[in-house]
Parts: sequence; structure tokens; C-alpha cells
Amino acid sequence: MSAQRAPQRVPTRTLFLGSGGFAVPILDALAGAASVMLIGVVSAPDRPSGRRGELTAVPVTRRARALGLPLLQPSRIRTPEAIAAIAGLQPDLGVLADYGQIIPPALLAVPGHGILNVHPSDLPRHRGASPIAATIAAGDPIAAVCLIEMDEGLDSGPVVARESWPLDGTETAPELEAEAARRGAELLLRTIDDWLAGRRPATPQPTAGVSLTRPLRREDGRLDPSRRAVELERQVRACQPWPGSFVETTDGRLIVHAAQATASHPSDRAGRLEADGDGLALTTADGRLRLIEVQLAGRRRTDAAALRRGAPGLVGRPVELR
Repeated sequence: MSAQRAPQRVPTRTLFLGSGGFAVPILDALAGAASVMLIGVVSAPDRPSGRRGELTAVPVTRRARALGLPLLQPSRIRTPEAIAAIAGLQPDLGVLADYGQIIPPALLAVPGHGILNVHPSDLPRHRGASPIAATIAAGDPIAAVCLIEMDEGLDSGPVVARESWPLDGTETAPELEAEAARRGAELLLRTIDDWLAGRRPATPQPTAGVSLTRPLRREDGRLDPSRRAVELERQVRACQPWPGSFVETTDGRLIVHAAQATASHPSDRAGRLEADGDGLALTTADGRLRLIEVQLAGRRRTDAAALRRGAPGLVGRPVELR
């Protein structure tokens, strides 16, 4: 008599919600998972961009179209029409990453297995819209990605799985985002089967240590020389590519793409551009921010020494504070 075969498990009907680049590797991981069947993707609408105002899709939308997945792009996910359209897909599980809208309670209740959120921070630290930038700007010694069961709060749901790793203090936001996305996708794949089988409990987040982040604004990129040089160096790495880091000079806006914190000179006064070897440095409240890669308004990106040769009048000038 032949051995009895175990019944094959039907893949779980799964809906993915995401918009930004962080979410793309997670979508790809789900698309290749045998235990789930991707029935659709919810992403942001195509929006005008550039001088011509051409409609441009967000990264998840582009990837969903390339994979041939059904796509929903509601402007507001809270509307009855959007909730009805998503519920009509009859998902048993939702997975969310870098979506950009708050999920309403009516939608949280639709999938029987809930909605899992892949969030790139050491929750409850850095909840909200810009956890990658916040991790770098704060000088955190570790980064983490958490898989949480979504609730009605902002990234406040219980933690299903977590992975952390040390930072060396040189990471830029795009580099950390790529690493967090890779680890988040792997963490999801390691966890999802146990979650669906009820073998993976969720642990409430601690009430201590909660911090919130908000979307970055253009003004967040302004380098404030009243702060310490080490803080400004972290800001340069955290604010890539948006909003970028900059100071205003008499020759126009000076964008700082890379920098290094160094010791001050005895004659330094905070808030000036001074000679630093053959390059430039911004003097701060505590040290110098040596400028490595810069871009003056209307010019190409270059190193500070080349900029100084092309704009020698910058040396000794105070930056404009607004």
C-alpha cells in the first residue's frame, strides 16, 4: 500500500498594500511565496511630475504592472468605495509596507488573518512616516525591522517578528532602506507560514520608549550651524535623497551631498564657510563640518576643493540663517 499523502494546502488569498521603494522587495518576496496567492496590490495613484506634468507611477505600482497583478489605486483608502473595492477581492491576509495612508478600522477587519505591516525601525522607537531617516539622524547604534499585526494606531500593533543589526555610522538613508527592505522581505518569508498556522503569537509593544516621526519637509534639510558637527553629519546622511542638506550662501544654495565631522579651529566662529585644507568646512557650535561632495545652485555636483577654486569668494563668508 502506498503511503498516504498529506493534503495540499491551498495558498492564502493575500493582498499587498505599498507605494515606495522600500516595499518593492517585499512585494517580490510575496510574489514568489508558495503559501500565498497574491490577488491584488493597493498603491498610490499615478501623479504628475516634472516640468511637463507627465503622470508617473510610484515604485510599487510599476512593479505590480510588471508582474501583471491586479492593481487598485485609490486616492483615499478611507472612502466607502475604496473599502468596498478592496473587500470585494476577498483577501484572507493583508501585507503592508511603505504605503503612506492610515488603514481604516473597516478595512483592518476584512482579512481573517489580519494585516501584517513590515516597518523599518526598532518599535516602539521611530513609529510613523520617516523611520529610516530618524534612525540615522538620532545616531542609533542599531537598526531593525519589525513585522507587526496592524491595529487602529500608528505603527502601534503587537510585534510578530523582529530582526536587528548593528550600524557602523556611515550609512546613508538609501543604503539603510535597501538593507532594511531586504531583511524585511526575508523576515516576512520566515514568519508567514507560522502566522497563518496560528503558531506565531504577537507580543504587545512596550509603552516606554515610544517616539514618533513625521514626513520630511524641505526645511528639514537646512544645516543649522548652531548644532554640533556630528549631528549635522548624520543629517546629511539621513536626508538623502529627500530633502537633501543645504546652506544658503551669497552665491546661492549650497547642497551638501557628503560631509565629515572634524575638530574646530581656535579662531572659528559658528556659521561660516572656512578653508579646510584645499577644501571647505562649515563651522558649527562644536567642531567643523568638512564638506566632501557639494553642489552650488546652477552647477554640477563636485568635490569641495573644485568648488572652492571655482567660487573662491565663499571662504570666510557667513551662511544665511532663516
